[in-house]
Order: sequence, then C-alpha cells, then structure tokens
Amino acid sequence: MSDGEDLVSRARSIFARLRDDADDEVDEPSPEPSTNGLAIVEPAPGEPGDEEPTADLQPVEAPVDLALPGSGEAEPALPDRLVEPDEIPEPIVVEAVPATRPARDLPRVIAVANQKGGVGKTTTAVNLGAALAELGYRVLVVDLDPQGNATTGLGINPRNVESSIYDVIMNGGPLEDAVEPTAVRNLFVVPATIDLAGAEIELVPAFSRELKLRRAIDEADGDFDFTLIDCPPSLGLLTVNGLAAASEVLVPIQCEYYALEGLGQLLKNVSLVQTNLNPRLEVSAIVLTMYDARTRLAEQVAREVREHFGEIVCRSIVPRTVRLSEAPSFGQPVIVFDSSSRGALAYRELAKEVSGGTPQRTG
Repeated sequence: MSDGEDLVSRARSIFARLRDDADDEVDEPSPEPSTNGLAIVEPAPGEPGDEEPTADLQPVEAPVDLALPGSGEAEPALPDRLVEPDEIPEPIVVEAVPATRPARDLPRVIAVANQKGGVGKTTTAVNLGAALAELGYRVLVVDLDPQGNATTGLGINPRNVESSIYDVIMNGGPLEDAVEPTAVRNLFVVPATIDLAGAEIELVPAFSRELKLRRAIDEADGDFDFTLIDCPPSLGLLTVNGLAAASEVLVPIQCEYYALEGLGQLLKNVSLVQTNLNPRLEVSAIVLTMYDARTRLAEQVAREVREHFGEIVCRSIVPRTVRLSEAPSFGQPVIVFDSSSRGALAYRELAKEVSGGTPQRTG
C-alpha cells in the first residue's frame, strides 16, 4: 500500500471513530468512553465553561482518560463550545521552539500545491512570501492560477499589466519582463490574467509542454532567493509545469477529510513528476492551515498527519482567522494589513521555519 493510500485509509478511520462517538452520545444520557478513548465534555450551566473564552483557551477537564491507543500519555480535550476566532489574540503554534529544519542553499524554488481548492494555497503563497521578504530575502511569487488571486492579493490589477505568466509560458517571453513590484519591500510577483484559463488547452500540442515554466525560471536563476509558485487547484498541465520547475513542494492542508484524501492523490502525482520530469523534486513541507481549535476533528487530523509524515509537517499552524480573509480585499498581505493579528504572527513563524535561518545572499 502506498503512502497516499495509507493516509486516506487512516483518515477514513478518524471519521468512523467520530461517527461512533456521536452515535454513543445519542443513545446514552451521559458521555461514556468510546473505542478510541475520546468523549465530548459539555460544561454545566453556571460553570466556567459558560463564560467568554479567555486568551489562552484553558482546556476543559475531562472525566475520563483521554490517552489515545498506543500513545501512553493523556491528551487534554478541546472544548466544543463555539467562540469567535478573533477573540484569541495569540497564534496557534504547536511548539514555541526555534525552527529545527536544516538550512538549504539559495536560491530555492518552491511550488505551493494541492489539487483540492480552498485549503489556503494562495493565502500561504502570498503571506509566506511577504513574511520571507520581511526577513530580508528577495522573494518572487509566480501566480500560476488562472483565477489570479495571488495577483490581486498583492495589490496588482491584472488589467493594467503589460506582460503576464501567460506570455512567459505560451510566447516564450523573458520572466523578467513580467515581474511586477509590490508594496512590500523585496517582494515581487509575476501576475496571472484571464488569458491563462486557455493555456491548459493551448499547451496540449506544444513541444516540451511540461517544461515551459522551468526554462523561464532557470534563465532568471539567481535574481531571487525564494520563488514561490502558486499552483492552481487541479492536476493539469499548469500544475505539472509548476512541479517540474520547482525543487520543493510545500503542501497546505486543511484539517478535514477531503483535504487528506486529496493529499494522497497529490503525492502520487509528485512521484510521477519525480520519475519522469524532475528527479530533484521533493515534498519539503506540509503546512496545517485553517486550524480550528474548537473542534476535535481538527486536532485529531493534525495528529494523524504528524504521525504519518513526521518532520516534514511544519510546527507552526495557521489558524482560521477573519483577518486572513479580509486582507486580500485590500490588496495586502496580512503582515501589512494587520501586523499584530494571529495570522500575521503565524506566517512570520512559518517563514522562519521554512527558511531554516539560511543567511541572505550578498552581491
């Protein structure tokens, strides 16, 4: 069984256990330990559970042992009561420890990919790029998505650009001609326009169609410390171009079942690209995004992903926050829109972890 199929199987088991827990709670008046040792604890009226949530989200005391099978340690239960996400001022970080990822040589080309939509690819590409630029690195975001969300999210109007990623891929134009500066120092973007929507079909008869973007980036090699490629939510020729051009894949994953299922398929396609087009490609980081601490599902899926993939799962977790959703409407990364928000702090920590402390290049 492959890693992708194994992950999907484990994801299904999570949902089966949660469904069994829900059935047990309907049949019995009080929570009983389920087969996986988890129970939902509801606070009684008048107890501290009815009060407004505090900044540090104190865990609810559970009446049963919450040790998972094989863990040997008890895990605190997460409260099920609803809270407003922005009432929690601190970022959700798994461990407040320095980044342990090994430093990599610059320049680095990273494809931000996951064929499932709505998992935070563009949000991660834009805000991680801005956070890396804030650290002093020279960063280029390549918008490879026909929707052009990374372009507008960085304050660029697609109607006003003279050259776009479409011209680079389809017409062989130099990448430098399509680079646009942003309001963030050291951060640049290659915009996408609606013309890119037809590139999937136009690339079909093209010679060496999978390597168009790779050649363009190789010709501009050395101009940027980090190149982040925002891939579309599909496994078509544009995504293959992004994977073929990159040396690393960063996978944003939402803590839900469908995201896990999509991750299994993505890993199979990364393996195909490694075998046939780009032997240097590797999955270097998995980022947990839109993490909702109010649900047991998010916590359990995060644990499963960490157990399955180990050290490539980033320690920093991006929480679900309104500020991250509002920032694109102003054409700004969240570190500019609200520098002290939980989302900004989370992406700053992620940038430190991804960079590994690699010193900036000189000259």
